[in-house]
Amino acid sequence: MTPRSADRAPDIACLEGDATYDVRWAWQDGPLDPGLTCVFRVKNEARNLPWVLPPMLRAVQRVVLVDNESDDGTPEVAQRVADECGAGDRIEVTSYPFRVSRAGTEHLATPPHSVHSLTHFYNWSFSHVRTGYSMKWDGDMVLTGEGEALLADLAWQLHGSGAVVAVPRHPLSIESESVAWVDLGFRFLEPWVYPMGPQFTFVKAFEWEVREFPETSERIVAPEGLCVELKWLDQDEFAHWTSAEDFDSSRAPRKRREWEVYSALREGRGAEVPGLHRIEAPPGVHVVDHVTRTWLPQAPRPLVKRRGRLDV
Repeated sequence: MTPRSADRAPDIACLEGDATYDVRWAWQDGPLDPGLTCVFRVKNEARNLPWVLPPMLRAVQRVVLVDNESDDGTPEVAQRVADECGAGDRIEVTSYPFRVSRAGTEHLATPPHSVHSLTHFYNWSFSHVRTGYSMKWDGDMVLTGEGEALLADLAWQLHGSGAVVAVPRHPLSIESESVAWVDLGFRFLEPWVYPMGPQFTFVKAFEWEVREFPETSERIVAPEGLCVELKWLDQDEFAHWTSAEDFDSSRAPRKRREWEVYSALREGRGAEVPGLHRIEAPPGVHVVDHVTRTWLPQAPRPLVKRRGRLDV
C-alpha cells in the first residue's frame, strides 16, 4: 500500500473493520505504470513454485504473491526462487491471514465484503497492482516457452487497449516423476489478463468470484499450448471446494470434468477417458519438464478436438 492510499478512505471496507485489509485501489492515486503484473493467490504451493515462477518472472514486469495460511513454506520458496532468478526486486510476497470460504455453498453463504470471502480476498490481492494491466494466475500453472514469449509481448502491446485476454490451459495429472496424463478432451478457457480500473473488479457469483469487464471490451483468445495446470494425484486437488456435490451445477463444467478425470485415474481407468493422454518422460527428466519443454510444444495442433469446450 502506498503512503497516499493509506491516508484516504477505503474503496472497499471489510466488514470486520480491520483497515489493513480494506481495499484501496492504486488508480485512485494517479496513473498506473505501463506493464503487466501477475497476481498469485496461493496456499501450500511450495511444491509447484519452482516450475511456476521462473517463466512468469521472465514474462512480466512484476509479480504479487499473496499467501493464504500456507504451512509448507510457500512464501519462503517464492522469495528464494525469485532471488535465484535475479528477480527478487520484482516480486512482492505478502500474507492474507484469514480462512477464506471454499468455493460452492460455503462461498455463497459468505458476505462479499468479509475478509473470509473469495471476492474480498481477490480484490485485496489485486489492490497491490501498480501497473496498467494485471493477470490472475494460479500457483499450479506452468508456462511453456511459447506461453512465456506471448505474455512478454502482451506486457507492452496491451497498454491502453482495454482488451481482455483469455488463455487456454491443459490440466496435467501427475502420477509419478516420470508419468503424467494430460487432458485434451475439453477446452479449458477463461479470461486471465485484464486492464486495471473500476470496471474490472471482482464481484460475487454463485460458486466463486468473477471479474467484471465491459461488454464492449475486445476479447483476445490466446492459442493452445501455452500452459499446463499441475494436478498431483497424491494430494487433494479439491480441498478449496465445499463439496463435490457443488460440481453438479451447470455453472461448474470444468470441475465436473476434473472430477471425472481424477476419479478415473485413481481407479486405474485413465485409458477409458476420451481425450486423456498418458505421457512418460525419458529417463532422468521430470515429466513436468518433458511436457512443458518437449511434448506439448511438439504435439500436433489443434491440441483439443472440438467435441466439447469448457469456457468458464
